[in-house]
Formats: sequence, structure tokens, C-alpha cells
Amino acid sequence: MLNLVKELCALSGVSSFEEPVRDFIRQRVAPYADEVRVDALGNLIVFKKGKKNTGSRFVVCAHMDEVGLMVRRITPEGYLKVTTVGGIDRRVLIGKPVKVGPNQVPGVIGLKAYHLVSDEEEKRVPKLEDLYIDIGAGSKAEAEAMVSLGDCAVFDSDCVEFGQGMLKAKALDDRIGCAVMMKLLEEELPLDVTFVFAVQEEVGNRGAFGAAFSVKPEAALVLETTTAADLPGMEDYQKVCLPGKGPVVPFMDMGSIADREYYRLLRDLARKNGIPWQTKHYLSGGNDAAAFQRSRAGVRTATIAAAVRYLHAPASVCAIRDLEDILKLSRLFLGAMAEGL
Repeated sequence: MLNLVKELCALSGVSSFEEPVRDFIRQRVAPYADEVRVDALGNLIVFKKGKKNTGSRFVVCAHMDEVGLMVRRITPEGYLKVTTVGGIDRRVLIGKPVKVGPNQVPGVIGLKAYHLVSDEEEKRVPKLEDLYIDIGAGSKAEAEAMVSLGDCAVFDSDCVEFGQGMLKAKALDDRIGCAVMMKLLEEELPLDVTFVFAVQEEVGNRGAFGAAFSVKPEAALVLETTTAADLPGMEDYQKVCLPGKGPVVPFMDMGSIADREYYRLLRDLARKNGIPWQTKHYLSGGNDAAAFQRSRAGVRTATIAAAVRYLHAPASVCAIRDLEDILKLSRLFLGAMAEGL
């Protein structure tokens, strides 16, 4: 799991530019799949037969995309003015290295020099329009020779193990979920499963919404990440969840409420099999479960998530030991679903 997560996080896949991630996954899973297709939105939909013939009734979903920036204007001096793709805190952007466009042009996010900043400006977070990407161009023409309007910029961040079993990388949200699904595809499954590697989750669950209508499942398991706010100065009730304390099984978030039977099933499976688990102690965020749950006449949904610090930042942090536990719990849930569907 760890090496696969590292490989996936090294790839660039800002929302609507997921091709590098999709191509990598498709090549890896094709030998284990019975059917592989890419839909109109770009979702990679992989069907694998299991011991029990259930057709497309059960879906497992994780999203391939990550947050980033998009070039909206090039200044006469050759700097790139950008907008965000997905939710990004402006405070994490200044001075961060990025790679821009299909040619992965190196750049850095810049701001007015500190010695020119007024007292009032020093007290506030810079607006997005105050920032720019410097790609080393000397003019607009030089910049246009390297990038185009509409190109996306992705954070340029190494994937590094550090501390006591921790992993730092960009795009842990949600390459962890993608890695779990890829590992499950390599195994013999207890029932038929449709795996949806979804696009554009970070801009509104768009890929999952389309997949929910094309696949038409009755039940869905969404593999995700969730905010771990176990930071200095936070009250205990605000910490949401903690890296290293096992898979997160949320009963609710800001987009969906888990199917009660599935929530209890995941909780009981973890307890019976010695898998540490936790739930969210502070309601926040949302994921593709909302898209599946609200599609057609409704879909029963549940979520297993990894607790990750600093989501949507150039470097997020998770506990390595949680990765295998998420895979184990997902595998057990598939087995239980084979008995119930």
C-alpha cells in the first residue's frame, strides 16, 4: 500500500486534468478487470466479477483529482495570474513551488516583496488576485511559449516518510482511496464490484454524480480522506479525528448521512477483527457519498476515510499504519455485502 500511495501522489491530477492518474491506474488494473471504460466526464469505471453474481448493484468509489490552480491571465511581464480549482486556503500558497501545464513547467507562487508591504497589508491574508506564479519568463510572449490560459498548476511536493510512521505528500486526498481500490482489484472478490475512480470531486462531486446514474448501484462504499484537526490550540471536540487511530467511519458529514445499517456493520467488523477505528467528532466536509446517496431513487451509502492533516495544502500528512487498516476494513465490508446483496 505505502509504495502505491507514493506512486499515485507523485502524479499530477488537478480536477478536469486527471489523465496522468487515470492512465496510470488503468494500466495497472486492466489485467485484473473484466471490463474497463472511461465515461464522458472522464471517470474510470472498472468492473470485476466476484464469487457471487450481483451485477452492478455494488459500487466502491474514490476520486482521482486533487486541488490546484488554473491560469486565467498572463501579465505583460510574464507572470501568471490564477484562480483556485477546489478549496484552497490562500495562506498556504505564498512561496510554494508548482508545476504548470502539460509540460510541467516549474514555477513558484509569488507576492509583493515584504519591504513594500504596508502596515495594513501586513495584517491581512493576501487576496488571490494579489498572488501570481513566476515561471521565470521575461515577457508575456516568453510565458505564452511555455503555458496557455486554462492550464492547471499542481503543487510540487515530494512524498516523504518522517517522524514516527508518518507520511507527507500532496494529493493524499484521495490517492489513498484510489490505492485501496487498486489493491482490492488484485484480489479475488466475494461479489461483483464496480470500482469508480471518479473525477472532479474537488469541484462538486461531478464525476461521481454522473457515474451514479450510469452504473445505477443499490449500495456504495466511498473511500476518502477527512480532516484531522489534532493540532495545538484545538479543543478536543474540534479535533475531528486523529492520524494513527485507525480508519474513520463517519455517521454523518456536511453532504450525507451514512446508512445506519452499514455504519453499524463497519463499526462491528472493525471491533470483531481487532482493527482500530474512529468516527468524526466534529461534522465537517463532504465527499462523493452525497452524489451517490441522492441519485435516482437513492443509494445506500457508507464511507471509510483516512485521517489526514492539512488537506488541500502543498503537503498533507497521514499515518502509514492507517493505510493497511483501511484496506482490511474495506475487504471485510465487501465480504459482508456479499452475504447481504
